[in-house]
Amino acid sequence: MTALSRASGRTELELALEASQAALADAAETLGEAVRPDAILSYHLNDSAPVLYLARALRLHEIGWHNEIYGGGTQSASILADAAMLIDTGLAGTVLVYRALNGRSGKRMNALGLKLGEGTEEQFTHPYGMAGPVHQFALAGQRYLYDTGLAERHTYAVVAQSREHAAGNPRALRRQRIDIFEYLDDPMVASPLRRLDCCQETDGACALVVTKADRAPAAPRIHAVVRGGGPGASTMDKADDVTRIFSSYLAAPLYAAAGMKPEHVDVALLYDAYSWLVPRQLEDFGLVARADLGAVLETGELSWKGRVPVNPHGGLLSEGYVHGLNNVAEAVRQLRGTGTSQVGAASVALCTGFGGGYGSAAILTAP
Repeated sequence: MTALSRASGRTELELALEASQAALADAAETLGEAVRPDAILSYHLNDSAPVLYLARALRLHEIGWHNEIYGGGTQSASILADAAMLIDTGLAGTVLVYRALNGRSGKRMNALGLKLGEGTEEQFTHPYGMAGPVHQFALAGQRYLYDTGLAERHTYAVVAQSREHAAGNPRALRRQRIDIFEYLDDPMVASPLRRLDCCQETDGACALVVTKADRAPAAPRIHAVVRGGGPGASTMDKADDVTRIFSSYLAAPLYAAAGMKPEHVDVALLYDAYSWLVPRQLEDFGLVARADLGAVLETGELSWKGRVPVNPHGGLLSEGYVHGLNNVAEAVRQLRGTGTSQVGAASVALCTGFGGGYGSAAILTAP
């Protein structure tokens, strides 16, 4: 990863190059030989450096499979499957995956504009207050908190635990611990979401290297990945339940693909774009029963030393927002035993990618 900031003063290509070179150097140290990717993958929302520009900057004279996937947080877990499929089919031997953006100083995602073509339906919801993702998911969050009986003290607990984890993470942008009074005094953006309940807008880049398991026997493994969803928080006009997000659709298929159960998960890297998404995913993935959510949140069981360790690096709420790929990077560190606030001898990590009712999820395992 690059340093995370709110004003990088650099182009997306410069950020992508730094993160990619660092990832390739890390892979070379692991493998004991120079590493040059023969495939490059990225995802973006028209806010990043093109893969061929990065290939040129890396001085790759030849490049095989390369692709830019249009999409945001939903891709942060499933892009691992795209890389694995290239390797399994023999189309590539080493895949470089990256995400780079100037998410604060450049193109920001906190507003929706009126337009024709793709996204036309937004012009009909915009006049009713749906001015951007935060308003949309606040509406779903309001209903979810009502249905579960969760309250401000519980969303505070999510944010406070995130900050507690970030306090020991030198990469994190928000390392200051907060108390309940600071939380309640924080400006409301869209009820029930305060500014502290929303992930950051960040400039930065993150990169990963994926290769064959037998080539890197000491490296963490991509064990299972699923992608999909249905009507829910991202298509409210078509949803029977506006609180239903991707995790309610994908949890069962993920565990089936992995041959695992919730109790096998040692650490959860959950896409915490908004605080209420953490209890929702804990419930959907079977990590905490609905009836126990309040107690688990308030007693600090999400701590890296707790019963259900969540985002020991601070997550998107506190470390920074590289569209979820920084959560995957932390999963790799945890499985290597070099994590931020290391969760014991973690051997199974859950990673999620959120996009409302649609998304992805992956299980990574230690070798």
